Amino acid sequence: MRHADIERASAAPGRDASQERKTPRIFYRLAKARDGADQAEVFHHAVMQGAMAHYSQEAREAWASVLPRDGSAWVARQALYTTLVASCDGRCVGFLELDLRRQHVESLYVWPSLARRGIGSTLLVHAERLLVEQGADRVDIAASLVLADSLESRGWRRVREEWVERGGQRLRRRILEKSLVAVET
Repeated sequence: MRHADIERASAAPGRDASQERKTPRIFYRLAKARDGADQAEVFHHAVMQGAMAHYSQEAREAWASVLPRDGSAWVARQALYTTLVASCDGRCVGFLELDLRRQHVESLYVWPSLARRGIGSTLLVHAERLLVEQGADRVDIAASLVLADSLESRGWRRVREEWVERGGQRLRRRILEKSLVAVET
């Protein structure tokens, strides 16, 4: 996918004009340094609020403390990963970090009040297109319990379940993968 394609794509392909007025207009693009502070906030709130139903307070605090709530840390990560951003009114409201070489989604977070509106799914579609353009035939992710069931219902295959330690807390997650090769019928 060309970078310009990400810049122009909106979150609501196929929606009519009346639906567009009711939902905020979301644009997708590559991350910029100015997104770092917003990424820090999206990560923090997605973990602390968005994961409430799946993880204890202690587990969420440990998870959130893994990365600083400082924009410069997220700008540094942009140098490590291809980072796609969902932007609303010029602010990052969701992001996906992609390791193209490993064919791996490193992270995917959306502002909690905007969750379940297709933002994460659209970020994944853009990431999959980038991977296909690079010749990849699959993608994998270590998905939190917040995300795992949704991905599995969308064709991702569970490889295994595992526990990861964060700040003395054990958090359960699932390793999932998806084929990027079209199945011939």
